Amino acid sequence: MSNRVRPIGRRKDGRPIYPIKGGAPTLTEQRDEIVKLLQDENYDGDLNDLIKRADDLTAAIEQANTRDARLRSLRAASLPAGDPAPQQGRRTEPGHQPDDQGNQHPVSVAEAFIRSKALESFRANGKRGQFSVDHRAAPAGTVTTGTQPQQNTRVPGIIPQNPDFPLLVANLLDRQTSDGTTLEYMRDTSGPQSTWNKAAVVAEGADKPKTGPFTFDLITTTLKTVAHWVPITRQAADDNAQLMGYINGRLTYGLEYKLDREILTGNGTTEMQGILTTPGIGTYQPGVGSTDAKLITVRKAKTQGELALYPPTAVVMNPLDWQDIELDEDANGQFRVIANVTDPGAPTRLWGLTVVTTVAMTAGTALLGGYRTGATLWERQGITILMTDSHADYFTANTLVILAERRANVAVHTPAAFVKITFAAAT
Repeated sequence: MSNRVRPIGRRKDGRPIYPIKGGAPTLTEQRDEIVKLLQDENYDGDLNDLIKRADDLTAAIEQANTRDARLRSLRAASLPAGDPAPQQGRRTEPGHQPDDQGNQHPVSVAEAFIRSKALESFRANGKRGQFSVDHRAAPAGTVTTGTQPQQNTRVPGIIPQNPDFPLLVANLLDRQTSDGTTLEYMRDTSGPQSTWNKAAVVAEGADKPKTGPFTFDLITTTLKTVAHWVPITRQAADDNAQLMGYINGRLTYGLEYKLDREILTGNGTTEMQGILTTPGIGTYQPGVGSTDAKLITVRKAKTQGELALYPPTAVVMNPLDWQDIELDEDANGQFRVIANVTDPGAPTRLWGLTVVTTVAMTAGTALLGGYRTGATLWERQGITILMTDSHADYFTANTLVILAERRANVAVHTPAAFVKITFAAAT
């Protein structure tokens, strides 16, 4: 068997390139060299051999990637009871678990806070002073204001529909990140598409109809800050599990609940722009003396939305109204709606619509619409968590403050995509 060293490539003048003695080239070095040779129009070596080497190297790289993925997955796998303890050096306390792919990075705002170097330094410094942690969430990142002037965010036209099936009102909307604190967007006040769409079949040589009129209002508003805080003892601040409980169970939940309420009923001046307070949304209410059940009312409101040419995708209602719909019986005592009694976690749907129940919606009313067609949630930052001992007399009481805040606002650019439902009074 020959011990001849095989060249890893050739220079432009044809001279072979051999690996450094005592060390084989890495996959990266081999890949870069072969890429360079394939791109060389003056390469005069054996092209078939070069292509074979490229194929072999591609397979080797894919095998290395597969091995790395299996290794990370194995490290992230949970051990059954009775198995040996996790390997030494792996962090297993609350807030330090890897994600589903085994990557050691924060997967929630609470874990980002627990893992932060700022919290580590705060504890090492005797829990004195103040610090903050910005968490960049998937749908909307956290952005801090710099020293450069901020530009207004102006939305170019109408956002197209992209169906989603969330559990929160906020996630029904299209969500975007704003670069500034002032938001400008065009609101379509033309009304339902059925009133201005004049498209028609035209005979040869005849005049074509003009569609319209279109009317738009330029809306200028600002992003609003939603925030609240809770006290926590210094002893509790040393416990990662308690910190995560405060952040997820109280602070984050509170912000999400308030965001949902603002999206629905914000006054649009001192608060965010609520959909229900936006001029131009449709309305539906059973006629005087109607005995339509809430189930029927939602179906007729859906038809109204479809006739406006903005197909509804979801309906938001109070839990009491949804309870009436799920418990509605026919003359034989059979439920009209097949409820997910055995699987409460299954998606809730009615007449093909995603149903979101929240106490942020007043009982007796509901909001139906094409949410991603009609509105966009703009966020300047995700959730920011701050901790300090500098509040009132908390320093002498060994008490700290944890504060959570976010900045956002809603652009209701197509009011006609929504229908406010008012249910008939119970008889």
